[in-house]
Amino acid sequence: MRNFAYQRADSVDAAVAAHSGQSSSFVAGGTTLLDLVKLDVMQPERIVDVRSLPLYDVERLDDGRLKIGAMVTNTDLAHHPIVTENYRVLSEALLAGASTSLRNKATTGGNVMQRVRCPYFRDGVSACNKREPGSGCAAIGGLNRSVHAVLGTSDQCIASHPSDMCVAMAAIGATVLVSGPNGEREIDFLDFHLLPGDSPDKEHALEADELITHVVLDAPIEGNRSHYLKLRDRASYQFALASSGVVIATEGGTIRDARIALGGVGTKPWRAQRAERSLIGKSAEQASFQQAAELAFEDAKAYEHNAFKIPLGQQAIVRSLTTVTA
Repeated sequence: MRNFAYQRADSVDAAVAAHSGQSSSFVAGGTTLLDLVKLDVMQPERIVDVRSLPLYDVERLDDGRLKIGAMVTNTDLAHHPIVTENYRVLSEALLAGASTSLRNKATTGGNVMQRVRCPYFRDGVSACNKREPGSGCAAIGGLNRSVHAVLGTSDQCIASHPSDMCVAMAAIGATVLVSGPNGEREIDFLDFHLLPGDSPDKEHALEADELITHVVLDAPIEGNRSHYLKLRDRASYQFALASSGVVIATEGGTIRDARIALGGVGTKPWRAQRAERSLIGKSAEQASFQQAAELAFEDAKAYEHNAFKIPLGQQAIVRSLTTVTA
């Protein structure tokens, strides 16, 4: 058993200060951290409990954006009236993730920081550049069917990002607010999660000792309809093989705005911007949807066991777009 220090913080500044100077981890719901500590994949010398921080509010800003505290649980956010009315894609994504008991504990900030479910990362012994840089990637030549990506991969890592919530936020557009030793700053949501490239151990754009305090969603697109579709091996408590979060606004049967994000197929929450651009000004019909789906996977690279994710992800896009324009 590894020993670690435990400290409860009562302010953001205190949390940042407590986290500084050693191998530390913040804990809120703990639905990822505690699993990885038990597996000895994460080995913090100190755990800083942030559950007492005043980050539980969801508020609409004057410019129409929605500011979400990092401690808001997945359950509370999914059922918040502003979210269900204006951001249905986010509510559906949250309710598609995990189980009820986990959603009751998991937090917004923690979900943004959720780590991969690749079994080679989590077993603690296999070659994994994310866990032990320079050791190799056992997934590339191993079993890479369900939790491995076809978009954004490198020869260093092919693990897919597991979060449903983050896919919806990528589609909506958002900003991550963080606080650290050098003060507060904002990070565009699409820049927060990093591609593996040559350094898959660097997963996000946080600097040392920074803490997520809020996520701010873009103002809803006027007249939009949105939907999240998750395709998986079983309907209960399973990570996506492929998922699609779409936000569409039409006028007279013509698409005037489109947002498409994908899960289960990318090494980060994947925004399909070329596919979006192809839809603008087009009729809301199957031919346009299929063209967009093909563009979304134009740069996909399949591995031995996950080639099926390319047509499956395309089907997810077409089905989602059909649902919101029916």
